[in-house]
Amino acid sequence: MKTYSALVHKDEDMYVAKCPEIGTVSQGRTIEEALANLKEATELYLEEFPQKAAFRPILTTFEVSEHVPSPA
Repeated sequence: MKTYSALVHKDEDMYVAKCPEIGTVSQGRTIEEALANLKEATELYLEEFPQKAAFRPILTTFEVSEHVPSPA
């Protein structure tokens, strides 16, 4: 059993889940459904294309200044 990461974001009325280590993507009406679909898609992908070693992404945050339009 291996552990992979999932990035989830909402896109209109669906949640989109992506596994950055493998590149698989799926969606669902709930976060749980999107993750379950991503797990299934990743398992199917790995059956066809086994991975020798997976990189572990580094999750961090950073700040950017907000652009405030100047008055005309």
